[in-house]
Amino acid sequence: MDTAAPHAVEANGITLACRVWGPADAPPVVLLHCRGADGADWTQIAERLAAPPRPRRVYAPDLRGHGHSDWSGDYSARTMSEDVRALLAALGLGGADVVGHSLGGLVAYVLAQRHPGAVRRLVLEDVCAPVPLDPPRPPAERPDGELPFDWAMVRATDEERNAPDPVWWEHMDRITMPTLVIAGGPTSLIPQDQVARLAELIPGARLVTLDAGHLVHEARPEEFLAVLEAFLAE
Repeated sequence: MDTAAPHAVEANGITLACRVWGPADAPPVVLLHCRGADGADWTQIAERLAAPPRPRRVYAPDLRGHGHSDWSGDYSARTMSEDVRALLAALGLGGADVVGHSLGGLVAYVLAQRHPGAVRRLVLEDVCAPVPLDPPRPPAERPDGELPFDWAMVRATDEERNAPDPVWWEHMDRITMPTLVIAGGPTSLIPQDQVARLAELIPGARLVTLDAGHLVHEARPEEFLAVLEAFLAE
């Protein structure tokens, strides 16, 4: 299979683009990117995860409103989580290890709350606890020119960041699978007390800090992979 280009998968009433690496019979792992990126953001990590001696079957979709996936209206974290659940079903996967960065991490933990059977192990990279921003994030100003994502998605996700669904907090106890929270340390743009709070809210979650800033897997890929692979192998 050519993994350089995304493959179209029909899921949850839309078309999702998904890149794939690794042997078809290897244990599956799904990588969910941050806002404004797409599945290609994970290429370096995916290639390593798919390689011997313990290869994984790696799936890196473009979330709706990003890259080659449909840019279609509803950009709530709940809807995006249902996209991922439908993607797993379309791929014939009963479940998978799920790794999410930033927005992808929010989508991942909402998926874990709503469909715990779909997630074997959960990894959240520099993700905030679901607390309202104070002061709220002001409306973002759209850059000029074409964008690789839907600007409506930015507005919608900012609204949810300012006023998270209270259910996200209330249902943290539904995340019962082994969970690893990776924090980016003091140079991250994400308040690290919020990342630590998220780890406290999830029963039995483990918190590891890598002083890399918000883009942990990009800035410190070797350290990120060491922590990730050890956790997934448990």
